[in-house]
Amino acid sequence: MKKREEIEEKYKWDLSVLCDNDKDFYQKLDKFKDYLKKFKSFEGKLNNKDSIWEYLKLDEEFSRFAEPVILYAHLKTNEVLSDNSRQEMDEKISHILNEFSVETSFASSELNKLPNDMLDDIIGDKKFNDYSRTFEQIKENKKHALSKSEEKLLSGMSFLGGFSSNMDMLSDVDMKFGKVRDSKGVAHELNHSTYSNLVRSSDRKLRKSAMQKMNGMYGQYINVLSSNFISQVKSDCYFAKVRKYKSALDRELKREEIEKEVYQTLIEEVSKNLDLLFSYFDIKGQILSVDKMCIYDTMVDVGKVGNKKYTYDEAIEIIKKALSPLGKDYTDLIERAKTERWIDVYPNKDKSSGAFETAVYFRHPYVMTNFEGDLESIFTLAHELGHAMHSYYSNKTQPYAKASYPIFLAEIASTTNEMLLINYLLVATKDKSEKIALYNKLFDEVKGTIFRQTMFAEFEEKVHSLYEEGEALTKDRLCDIYYKLNQKYFGKVKLISQIKYEWARIPHFFNCFYVFKYATGMISAITFANKILSSEKGAVEKYKQFLSAGDSDKPVKTLQKSGVDLLDKNTFTSCFTYLQNMLDEWKKLISK
Repeated sequence: MKKREEIEEKYKWDLSVLCDNDKDFYQKLDKFKDYLKKFKSFEGKLNNKDSIWEYLKLDEEFSRFAEPVILYAHLKTNEVLSDNSRQEMDEKISHILNEFSVETSFASSELNKLPNDMLDDIIGDKKFNDYSRTFEQIKENKKHALSKSEEKLLSGMSFLGGFSSNMDMLSDVDMKFGKVRDSKGVAHELNHSTYSNLVRSSDRKLRKSAMQKMNGMYGQYINVLSSNFISQVKSDCYFAKVRKYKSALDRELKREEIEKEVYQTLIEEVSKNLDLLFSYFDIKGQILSVDKMCIYDTMVDVGKVGNKKYTYDEAIEIIKKALSPLGKDYTDLIERAKTERWIDVYPNKDKSSGAFETAVYFRHPYVMTNFEGDLESIFTLAHELGHAMHSYYSNKTQPYAKASYPIFLAEIASTTNEMLLINYLLVATKDKSEKIALYNKLFDEVKGTIFRQTMFAEFEEKVHSLYEEGEALTKDRLCDIYYKLNQKYFGKVKLISQIKYEWARIPHFFNCFYVFKYATGMISAITFANKILSSEKGAVEKYKQFLSAGDSDKPVKTLQKSGVDLLDKNTFTSCFTYLQNMLDEWKKLISK
């Protein structure tokens, strides 16, 4: 693998937009403390509109200065993870930000003490229009606020994130999975990086062995993994109780202003449409010619997309053609992302794995990928560019205080890009095997994102509810709950005993009630894509309205204004009807 310096500059992101160089970074970092003194001068004074206005302007000024510096350190660290000098930059930023969090915690406490009539006055004042959402949220969350001393105490409790770190260290560092053998006796290294490819293998013995050994290893550590996770659940429930929420679920939904009906409707409607998932398993079993579908067969790739390799330039052109229904302004932005070097394209030695997008208000977005030239790399690039376009449109349209879209909306634009890409490729390719592979990819994503993430959400809710009801949580109870949910979601598919340990592998469970947002995100994305591709009147304009909305309204209302209503069961019905039609097309194709 090439070293960082061996990659051509045109394939590396241009961080000079954030800081000129490392020297410039440290010079700017030195000025952070000056801002901290300015912030602290407001302590005890946020009780009148003039002081509040000055504080908000200072906060925005600081963000304009600091956010590019913070992002510079983050991106530099991801370029070469083994470089201690980069890690030092990130650690210094982390230390300073933690100090800021503690020393400015007075602000939330003081603003939460403002009487409702004053908050209403601020919300109705045109001068504060850019901050109306901020004060609406303060008013809504007042009953969950604590005293100044209590808020300061809680702000310094970031160490409770250690439950997640414990799991990461055990899972990613200490656990060794060894090797598994295929049907010919050939040994294959098993680890987190290879697992996905092994369970997608055409060799049935290999994928079975990989799934059994991976999950079985977690079974060997299930006592400590269970104890660690149960501590996380107790922490979730404790902080919900301290802040006077009904439950951990209630806290997470209200913090993001999501109606509980959205969560409940997702569980109900996905449960009602499990037959779609079972039909997918039946089709896959037919293609694989297996007598009985087993859980280790559900991830295997079927069909072939060939061994064609794509250049980065070719990938960009394919993505632009696929996204052309969104208009020239959208595809021109994709081209800008390429020419202005928003994207760090290729893998290099010790570069962070995977892909991500990140953005700050006062600069263009950045995307990191590890482009390998295969079709999956094109999908990954399209996905991250969806995030980038969402950030770009929101930042361009909204004032600073309303620009950052909430997590609930974060996976929609990225998945809409993927849905448009897969539909484009299904039309563009004439090869039957390639079409089969593309349909398989679509429904593999649907299985993993809509159905499986909803199953995860059910697991989380059951576990947290049991603890909140005073029931004891044990490793056996956790495993039993998870196994029964697999029986529900996989229907007649034969399970393996080790699947009961799989919950212990899921890092998202340490960010409670996060996973269901992937499911609602994909349902929203499919709805948007279907409207756009069917040339529904105003669909493109409404989608761009969504991209531009940021945090200008509650997230469910933002979607409703753009034509996707997650409080309406018909939205779910339409999504599953669309998927059923796609499944029927797949059936027709393989019967030819």
